[in-house]
Order: sequence, then C-alpha cells, then structure tokens
Amino acid sequence: MKALVVDDSGVMRRIISRGLNSLWVNDIAEAGDGMEAIEVFGDGVGFDLILTDWNMPRMNGLDFVKAIREAGHTVPIIMVTTETEKEQVVKAIQAGVNDYLIKPFDQEMLRLKLERVIPNPTV
Repeated sequence: MKALVVDDSGVMRRIISRGLNSLWVNDIAEAGDGMEAIEVFGDGVGFDLILTDWNMPRMNGLDFVKAIREAGHTVPIIMVTTETEKEQVVKAIQAGVNDYLIKPFDQEMLRLKLERVIPNPTV
C-alpha cells in the first residue's frame, strides 16, 4: 500500500509516516506543500491514500484536495490538521476529503481513520 503524506513540518511528516509504517502502509512518499504534492502525486498511479495538512505555504491542503478531485482522482484523502471549527470541517468534506484527523492524534486514532477510509487493506 502506498501513501502520500503532505505537511510543511518535516517532524509531522515523520510522525505520520512512522504511524503508517507501524500499521499496513509500507510505501510512503512525502511533500512539503500542496504544489510539491501535486508533482509527487503525478498521475496518481500506485497511490492508495493521501494524508494532508491544511495550513501550508504555496498551496494549502484544501486547494490541493480540490486539485486532486478536479483531476478526477478518487484516492481516499484524510485531512490531518489543527483546524477544528465545524465550518472548516464542512469545507474540507465539500472539497472531497474522506475523513478528518485532528492534531495532535495518537496511533489508535490514526488506525481508526485508516480503517474507515480503507476498510479491507491489503497487508
């Protein structure tokens, strides 16, 4: 299983990547903002999951999600962010995220979100 982790914090990318590795995601690509993520994602072939932050320079997570969805990609996307206002959550869902994970989170919360968007992962 291959995931794309998008966050402007290298520390947060490592935290998320380690969490994914301890579950069933064994191939992880990283990007520091939405523009870099679009380059890394490319045509999307081979990606099974995206986890993206909201607040990033150059292109934020919400605009990144919109770009992915407008290009016709259906890969599951989890927004991993500190944005907790109901209005922000609604915006993210309307843009096409499949689920929402609030920072800070623990391994169990990450596992539950993954199981929600990928119910039968191939290990």
